[in-house]
Amino acid sequence: MTAGEEDADAALARAIAAESAAPAAGMPISMVARLAYRNLFHDRLSLIVTLVGILFSVVLVAVQLGLYIGSERMIAAMLDQSEADLWIIPLGTKSFDDPAYLNGRERHAALSTPGVARAEDLVVGFGAWRKPRGGTTAILVVGSSLQPGSTVPWNIVEGSLDGLRSPAAVAVDRTYFEDLGITANGAIAEINGNAVTVTTLTHGIRSFTTLPYVFTTLARARSFLDIGREQASYTLINIAEGAELETVRKALGARLPDAEILTQAEFRKRSLDYWLFQTGAGSALIAGAILGIIVGIVIVAQTLYASTKDHLNEFATLRALGASGSYIDGVILMQALLSAVIGYLLGLTLSLLIIEAARDTTLVVVMTPALAAGLFVLTIGMCTLAAISAILKVTRIDPAAVFSR
Repeated sequence: MTAGEEDADAALARAIAAESAAPAAGMPISMVARLAYRNLFHDRLSLIVTLVGILFSVVLVAVQLGLYIGSERMIAAMLDQSEADLWIIPLGTKSFDDPAYLNGRERHAALSTPGVARAEDLVVGFGAWRKPRGGTTAILVVGSSLQPGSTVPWNIVEGSLDGLRSPAAVAVDRTYFEDLGITANGAIAEINGNAVTVTTLTHGIRSFTTLPYVFTTLARARSFLDIGREQASYTLINIAEGAELETVRKALGARLPDAEILTQAEFRKRSLDYWLFQTGAGSALIAGAILGIIVGIVIVAQTLYASTKDHLNEFATLRALGASGSYIDGVILMQALLSAVIGYLLGLTLSLLIIEAARDTTLVVVMTPALAAGLFVLTIGMCTLAAISAILKVTRIDPAAVFSR
């Protein structure tokens, strides 16, 4: 710092001390902000390091939590599209994407149960997709009645739902064009040796397992997967108006001892718990977010501490001229808040750019208003916590030190 800058800071310190000496006037916020601004922007390199630390923390937390929210949506997407009240599933089924097959009499047993208004079979199974130019990839075949309320493809951008009723017709998502080895609607391929034609395209239907969903009719899916004409992976139940859900569930359970009867919410929660926690995927995403917070706190704390240490003489001058400890603490906290706001805005901007870049990939990264607000509160809290180390250093300043310079 030059002699001129030292004189200017000393003059500013005396002015602040004079204003803060009058208790009735309260803390002069404008002077606090002015001194905090000068301290923060005096050392541009230190400021850049601080902002990079906050930006890195915000981006890492935003992407990790955005992936977590996106993963939840992917796992539950197929279930959320259904309007079923109850799901009949094979015993031990862990999630929608971990299918097995029922015995084959569940739909008829359900339709003869009092309180059941509708029962629809749904077939889900693993298949091998042979690409038009050679090579194979694993897929998840989803076969349904294509009736409203069943699990049918949505977000259709080319073709139609009725187009799936054509011979050998299937629907795929544009996101998986490269995996499936196709480039446009109308492509011809094979599923387990059966010729198929892509007649319908969707956009944004992605699976957590990264296996492409391939939609078709119920009968065709059974043929592709070589299962019985009455077999299904799940049977979706809608109860009659006025019927009691738990009563219907108990009646179904008594008739179908080899199957489980779950509500939509229960099957959704089971699927989420399995993929996010039993497989460790969700824990890894949360751990990454926590790591981002820790890194941000450490970097900001070190920078604020170094900045405070570089300005100890100025803070000692303030103390010697009668400035209160809370006033000086306010200056340090204001530095932290300014850093937090600037770092948050930069970090959020970069996060949104990353999310936009991932929009058409198999990864789903989501930014919601609640997440954006939570990130702001988190950034403020992180920087406030980081400022504590600097405040502790200032509280040990001896005001007499100013006279020994």
